[in-house]
Amino acid sequence: MESVRHKHKMNVFNLVQSRFKQALSKIDGAENASAPLARSSRPEFGEYQFNGAMALAKQLKSNPRQIAATILEHVELDDVAESLDIAGPGFINVKLKPQWLATQIEASLQSDNLGVETETEKTVVVDLSSPNLAKEMHVGHLRSTIIGDAVANVIEFLGHKVIRQNHMGDWGTQFGMLIAHLQDKLQASEVATTALSDLEDFYREAKVRFDDEDGFADRARQYVVKLQGGDETCQTLWQQFIDVSIQHSEEVYGKLNVNLKRSDIMGESAYNPMLPGVVADLKEQGIVVEDQGAQVVFLQELANKDGEPAVYIVEKSGGGFLYSTTDLAAMKYRSFDLNADRIIIFTDARQAFHFKQAELVGRKGGLIKEQTSYEHGPFGMMLGQDGKPFKTRTGGTIKLADLLDEAVERAGKLLSERESGLTADEQTEVARKVGIGAIKYADLSKNRTTDYIFNWDTMLSFEGDTAPYLQYAYTRIQSIFRKAGVEQTGFSANVVINEAQEKALAVKLLQFSEVVLGVSTNSTPHLLCAYLYELSSSFMSFYEACPILKEGVSEEAKQSRLMISLLTARTLKQGLDLLGIETMEKM
Repeated sequence: MESVRHKHKMNVFNLVQSRFKQALSKIDGAENASAPLARSSRPEFGEYQFNGAMALAKQLKSNPRQIAATILEHVELDDVAESLDIAGPGFINVKLKPQWLATQIEASLQSDNLGVETETEKTVVVDLSSPNLAKEMHVGHLRSTIIGDAVANVIEFLGHKVIRQNHMGDWGTQFGMLIAHLQDKLQASEVATTALSDLEDFYREAKVRFDDEDGFADRARQYVVKLQGGDETCQTLWQQFIDVSIQHSEEVYGKLNVNLKRSDIMGESAYNPMLPGVVADLKEQGIVVEDQGAQVVFLQELANKDGEPAVYIVEKSGGGFLYSTTDLAAMKYRSFDLNADRIIIFTDARQAFHFKQAELVGRKGGLIKEQTSYEHGPFGMMLGQDGKPFKTRTGGTIKLADLLDEAVERAGKLLSERESGLTADEQTEVARKVGIGAIKYADLSKNRTTDYIFNWDTMLSFEGDTAPYLQYAYTRIQSIFRKAGVEQTGFSANVVINEAQEKALAVKLLQFSEVVLGVSTNSTPHLLCAYLYELSSSFMSFYEACPILKEGVSEEAKQSRLMISLLTARTLKQGLDLLGIETMEKM
């Protein structure tokens, strides 16, 4: 296995680019020039295009085509490229060797991670999901949960140590109100689990009392003080509330096929002991100043157009702490205690400015190591057909558990209308995987930073860029192996690439490595979704043009095409698995 790893050490893009970099290092005046390489948009001209000659020609005051010719004299790609041609004003088109691609396909199948090169291990903290425990999870929690989970999966796949942090909202003034309401219910002989069986109703009842009932708001405020002071009764009630709330979240994570455990929870309350020290630290360094009784950081770097600095409050005038203080404590804990090289936080785009401020304050105050990167992964909103935030018909928030149940129900209805040959139990299981997969893929396939419109018909379609289409593409390959009577485990044959569609699919398969690297670097799962859709489409073209089990196909071609099909299936499965989407053998 080790020799295979060495043979397939670098992804194709990096390999070709590194050879061009080596060539530039041998040309006088070009030692530090950039080596811009791009995938070719026209396969007939090759798979990659090197675009560095024009900029270099400008720098060296020479002719771009002449510079391109000089680069070709020095670049060593004979083992990889079939041809290198200069086109237009100095582009260099790289056409890969079919024989080389064939050996790479074989090596990828023998490797334990599809030939993807692992990176030097870093510790990456991913802050995801983070629901408020005062309410059940609703559709607004979907994106932070599944985008964060997919990115964490990809980073882990590349060989890094990932620490998931579920920064749950389990503290704050609303808990006084909820504890007061829960105490009254318990005194009326209700059991905590029954009282809290519907968190939305419970919260609504407490809020009505807080707004309308004489004396209730004062009691609630007293409970906040008691809770924050460590009062035992309040702590017990609070813990009951937390336990029931977490149970609700865990049910949703189970349905969503998301890798979040109870041990990943690091709620706001966990940082409470750190908050006074964080503020004292900033005061001591003169970063925090008092303003109208509050402790404030003025950030000139983020001043508005009138030159007024941005204001970041770390302690209220009454002495209470805020989310901003907790985020600084979390930053310090993750950078120093967890020894993070990267911290990635997924929240909606409206909080982008807050995290810019937090990073500035943290870096000024030494609350984060210089080498720790602090990345906010903002995302857009999920909208209804009317272009407004997705709600129920009556304008209420949609519980995430209800949305997922509806997806499974709709998928079941669609599957019952198709000829499948599945048993009733199999159909139930497939409906679950298709329904949940459809919701997740519809979200993950959109650029993270944009809003998107939720549409049942589009996401559950078996055609187009959807999870059901990709799941179906995977099952189609499984059926080929069943018809061929070939066991996939241990199957091995020589790969021979003769047809254009075979080459196109081989090139697409070898791009998996560079795609997952892009997802990891930029926290953008939509790149992986786009890749898997392109891979499926490329497989369909290959399948139509290059018969596998038809009469008249030579044994060599059949075995080779089965190998290419096998790597396609494994890549589809691995890619969907990284997105948290399940596959099935039949559909």
